[in-house]
Amino acid sequence: MPSHPAVVLDLSANGVGIIHALARRGIDVYAYDTKGPYSKGKSRLASCAVCPSPLTEEKALLTFLKGVAIKFDQKPVLYAGADDYVVFISKYRAELSEYYLFLYPEHSLIEDLLDKKKTYDLAMKYSIPTAKTFFVETDEQLDEAIFQLEFPCILKPVFGHEFRKHINKKAIKIHDAYQLKRVFPVYSKYGELIIQELIPGDNQTFYKVAAFFDDDMNLLSLFTLQKNHQFPAEFGTGAHIVSKRVPELVDIGVPLLKELGLKGVSMIEYKQDPRDGQFKLIEINPRFWLTHSLTGHSGVDFAYSYYLYLTGGDPAPQLEQIDGVQWIYLVRYFLTFLEKRRNGEMTWKDFLRGFKGKKVYALLALDDPMPFIRSTTSHLWNAWKRNRKE
Repeated sequence: MPSHPAVVLDLSANGVGIIHALARRGIDVYAYDTKGPYSKGKSRLASCAVCPSPLTEEKALLTFLKGVAIKFDQKPVLYAGADDYVVFISKYRAELSEYYLFLYPEHSLIEDLLDKKKTYDLAMKYSIPTAKTFFVETDEQLDEAIFQLEFPCILKPVFGHEFRKHINKKAIKIHDAYQLKRVFPVYSKYGELIIQELIPGDNQTFYKVAAFFDDDMNLLSLFTLQKNHQFPAEFGTGAHIVSKRVPELVDIGVPLLKELGLKGVSMIEYKQDPRDGQFKLIEINPRFWLTHSLTGHSGVDFAYSYYLYLTGGDPAPQLEQIDGVQWIYLVRYFLTFLEKRRNGEMTWKDFLRGFKGKKVYALLALDDPMPFIRSTTSHLWNAWKRNRKE
């Protein structure tokens, strides 16, 4: 039996995926999150509890985690499923490394990747194709951007994890200059914004390449995937995706991650522009991503390889994957289907076809039903409230 426990910070579907991957291999898992996510994500496969916020209670969370770790005979492996926790762990890495096992790149790089301005600068430095982007701080810069823009375009926060505390959107679609001038000052109250061209193409033009590099930047895990559907349908996160090896993504993504020194687990998202066929950079995440639970069912188990490496297990590199395995976040897939059906973009036949073949569910699990029940109830309740407002 594995002797090192695992501590997971995050009880969203991302964190629950880590719990499932480890607990089913006999690893003792302890999972924590702030009160809201905890109430929706508590798992029977882990010992779960509420923890202080990494945003507003840093010192309390540091004390809390030290108190958790000293109860164990062996250092726990520390996992984070959300940006807030990644930043916290990285910031306090010197103290936390005395109590936990984890692997992150330099703190300055993590900060750069969570800042869309600096990510854009990295794209320019390494000649990575990206959407046309404008950084606006004054009325004059806004007018200049409008002069150069084609509409519709999108408005995005520079710091997405900070912005979503106030506005639960990844991006806002802007249809014309009048709307942009009207809403820009409204949304800018919640943080810095960028204006970006809208790359055409449906959900299936989104791809990800993920990698796990060890301390010496040796590649231990590699995975690529394609989105089929996301939630919300226009600007959202994965609802239905499929494992798919995309050699071109491997060729451009892996050298970039290595050049940046992104040790540990990381992921790059691209969108393929149908106008020129180029894969254009969307974001780089220095952490486990929402749909990582697909990897273990496709022959590349990121969560377990990370555990083995940090506990001296010397995992063999997993660089080949099984293609065609589908990952389904059931309630989000259903709600996205309803939205696309209203717009004439999807039929019941299309929806049911999404369940054919080998598949894994984000949360649906007979041995751990409550995360699925809570998440489904919450999503349906929120959808009902939105429909009432409309």
